[in-house]
Amino acid sequence: MASPDSGAAVPQEPSRSWSSLARLEVAPLVLLPRSGGGEAEGFVQLEPTLIIDGGPEWGLNLGAPVRLRAWGSTGLVRREDWDNLSDFGQVVRGLKLGSNNAPVGVWLGALESYSLLSAHLVRRYSNRSNPDYHPAGGFLTGTLGPLYTQAFASDVLGARLMGAEVALDMEHVLFGQPREPGRYTLALSAVHDWGRAGGHAPSVTLAHLDGTAVVVVRPGFEAHLTAGWGGRPGEGGAWGAVVGVGADALTPTLDMRLRLEVRRQHGGFRQGLVGPDYELARFKTAGPDGMPLAESPFPDGYSVFGEAEVGWDAVRYGGLSKHLKLSLGAEAFSWGRFDVDGRVAVQLFARSLEVVLKGLGVGLGQPGARYLGSTEVRWRFLGGRLYAMGTGGTLLFPTPEGTLRPGAFASVGLGVDHAR
Repeated sequence: MASPDSGAAVPQEPSRSWSSLARLEVAPLVLLPRSGGGEAEGFVQLEPTLIIDGGPEWGLNLGAPVRLRAWGSTGLVRREDWDNLSDFGQVVRGLKLGSNNAPVGVWLGALESYSLLSAHLVRRYSNRSNPDYHPAGGFLTGTLGPLYTQAFASDVLGARLMGAEVALDMEHVLFGQPREPGRYTLALSAVHDWGRAGGHAPSVTLAHLDGTAVVVVRPGFEAHLTAGWGGRPGEGGAWGAVVGVGADALTPTLDMRLRLEVRRQHGGFRQGLVGPDYELARFKTAGPDGMPLAESPFPDGYSVFGEAEVGWDAVRYGGLSKHLKLSLGAEAFSWGRFDVDGRVAVQLFARSLEVVLKGLGVGLGQPGARYLGSTEVRWRFLGGRLYAMGTGGTLLFPTPEGTLRPGAFASVGLGVDHAR
């Protein structure tokens, strides 16, 4: 079963049925307020990790950062990291049961750039973009005859965002078991946010109907067409439509997915409403009104959305080591707004140096635009078991008043691995 950047498995040697990795990172961490005064907080961050890979059917990744206060405020451990039940979910970084070929599969852990199948309701979503909320999410996949289902929860310990999509293989229904399943599908998806964990926010319900046809199939390449319509049940006049094309390429060294869509929004509905900015926008959306996303008016209009997911390795594509991983999504609206988010990771100098850059821009071209960015550098030496690291970037902290307090973080430290 595929997992969203989970890290729940480590590359295994052919002669072993399982493998493991133990890791410890130690780094001074500074949280800095960017505006409105306030005192900088300093911590010593200890981050233990244990990864066990039992093969394609199961894997486990445990670990969480423990921030011991060095200065600022009070308390030995940063209270905001462990002040509600959902925060204890961060200990499970990844639990995999089942595989892509299994009739049922389960994944638990952090959701990073998660998309729900057709991705017209949930696209490129992260459940950890609120720095004071650390839930474990999860999704379940199941196949039964012509039906393929995926259901997810952003927080398995709290009443938050949940949804599901059911896809029906039309060729299977009309003509029996196809040689290539999933070429012609009709799918229905629905999502609901109760807004009762990770801070209270207005609830929202979404639904979408999609049809997909795979029109080109070649060894290592596939292209498809898609069309759909969705809305907000109970909200009259809130609807949207979409048409698009996509292409997937897979070779021994390259895995690439490309998407291009034209969208129509009306009455406050939009495709991809649950996106990379959602955990912040549900309190205060980007834009001049500053309202929660569920209540914020969204102008009627059209947009063009594009997405690229690229993984490349000079030796072979697979495992955790890749020379290049790129994920980029962008949407331009007819009324002058532009959204973009992306992540790029590169490995250099015989994989001894890894650089990761992340960026998010929402509402660009309009008042109240939102920007976030971060970087991470890891340099391995002494045979790769020991490494130095440095991180830094910007943050937005939701407050009880429904505002977002800007901040920044920076850290440097050392880490050590032990694999067997």
